[in-house]
Amino acid sequence: MPSISEKGTHMPASPIRKLVPYAEDAKKRGTHVIHLNIGQPDIKTPKLALDAVRNHNIEVLAYSMTEGSETYRKKLADYYAKNDINVSSSDIIVTTGGSEALSFVMGTIMDADDEIIIPEPFYANYNGFATALGVRVVPIVSTIENNFALPPIADFEKLISPKTKAILICNPGNPTGYLYSKEEIKQLAELVKKHDIFLVADEVYREFAYDGRKHYSILQEPGLEQHAIIVDSVSKRYSMCGARIGCLVSKNKNVVGTALKFAQARLSPPTFAQIASEAALETPQEYFDDVIEEYVERRNILVSELQKLEGVKVAVPQGAFYCIVELPVSNSDDFAQWLLEKFEMDGKTVMVAPAAGFYATEGLGKNQIRIAYVLEREQLVTAVKLLGIALKTYKA
Repeated sequence: MPSISEKGTHMPASPIRKLVPYAEDAKKRGTHVIHLNIGQPDIKTPKLALDAVRNHNIEVLAYSMTEGSETYRKKLADYYAKNDINVSSSDIIVTTGGSEALSFVMGTIMDADDEIIIPEPFYANYNGFATALGVRVVPIVSTIENNFALPPIADFEKLISPKTKAILICNPGNPTGYLYSKEEIKQLAELVKKHDIFLVADEVYREFAYDGRKHYSILQEPGLEQHAIIVDSVSKRYSMCGARIGCLVSKNKNVVGTALKFAQARLSPPTFAQIASEAALETPQEYFDDVIEEYVERRNILVSELQKLEGVKVAVPQGAFYCIVELPVSNSDDFAQWLLEKFEMDGKTVMVAPAAGFYATEGLGKNQIRIAYVLEREQLVTAVKLLGIALKTYKA
């Protein structure tokens, strides 16, 4: 029998999606599953984005430019300028989601067995992209005790080796909701310049910063132009996860030129999705003001309800729409599966994402889950009530 690759064997399953078969079985039994496991917002997509596709006059659905349409990239540059990020259209490559942008970044700046340092817990698919490209993730632990703040710079420096090519952060963070401060970004900037490596920032949740805090982009930091690479996406910003449009942004011409060759190998990003994404850039600020207000209220309710549960510890998110929750269980994978297979109350159960898959260090996160608060407040209250009952019932 032919064998599959070692990369395929070691490719990690998504902690977000691997429980889907159990959720589908629960639904077939008539159980209503409250999904706290995936960052699929219930916020409506801006109507002007949908109308742009609905009202198109395209007669031939042709390839777009490899780097994305010129008009879209110019408008993206204008969008960044409004956020005090000064780039041109030539600094931007449009990608098929932020995922493809991350893959292009890793392929552009790293060879097999090179290393990338990432504060953990981190977006689980970083592990997948690294595995696919033969890159080694070097994790540095952040903890729930200090709300997953940036680890000490001295700890980063201890991990830098001749194989280290980059540090990767998600800001605000998935799965933690932590928002890195301007001071923390400056510390990282000095470190990568000192060691002549890249700083990559996944900034897809840029708009979602709470409690008066402001997002500070790595491309706002003076002197970092040749070291900074941004990964971005429309998925969460405009509640357009299905559009699969993202981008890579850097003022380093070698990075952009090399990434373009990876982009050419996949031909072009999808045309209709670019049309929708371009139109979405006209979304008024009032849309974001309302969305942020809604997420803050959801966060406050969720955290307040979770803090009432005995033995539960929760980090307070400062951005995005996720939080890490520590449970009084020994194995959250087993608990999450048990919730779907054997627990229900009033015909309902809860689906969560076990947090171990958001770590690279073996053994970490086994008593934690990630919750995405992308549901209406009433559902969040019900979900936490169910979690509390389940925790009292569950036998570890």
